[in-house]
Amino acid sequence: MEFVKILAVSDQVLDRIYTLSSNGHFQDMELILGCGDMPYTYLEYLVTMLNVPMYYVPGNHDPQFDIRSARAHAEGGINLDLKIVRHHKFLIGGFGGSIRYRPDGTNQYSQTEAYARAFKLLPRLLLNRLQYGRALDILITHSPPFGIHDDSDPAHNGLKALNWLIRIAQPRYLFHGHTHFYKRNLANAETTIGLTKIMNVYPYKAIEASH
Repeated sequence: MEFVKILAVSDQVLDRIYTLSSNGHFQDMELILGCGDMPYTYLEYLVTMLNVPMYYVPGNHDPQFDIRSARAHAEGGINLDLKIVRHHKFLIGGFGGSIRYRPDGTNQYSQTEAYARAFKLLPRLLLNRLQYGRALDILITHSPPFGIHDDSDPAHNGLKALNWLIRIAQPRYLFHGHTHFYKRNLANAETTIGLTKIMNVYPYKAIEASH
């Protein structure tokens, strides 16, 4: 069985992370995963301090991706939105953005638009299943799936396309942000659906993932 130690972050900058990382607290982490709405300078700091690969997806408060703009991508990391990579022996995919709640919102999609985006991953998922015997190990998203860790207000409804991806790809893990879980409901931050453990990483989690 393969293992990888992951630092996953989303939505909130914590001064404590600066202190912990500078003191070597995360020195055994092998991978950084960003689940959206993180200042790219913050992600870049983590990459610099930990010196490990980083993959991230954009959130609904992030700018539209633009490799030519230093403010619209994180140096040292890879925007994994609608992409799948093989990191060592782990297959990792990304799906950025949230439900559309403003007509002009960046990285926001209707349920129908989100399905259309998810379908773009299907050829690679099928190829992975043929080549590796499985479609995906880890899916990082900004939004939670519909009805799982989401909320009833228009800005925090989950995306139904993610429920479809869980059924089709059956990843071991789905890490997301967007909904802010505090101590009072931290027990609800992890849910298992079939083979997939769904984890709200807000504001950060250190995870040992396996496949």
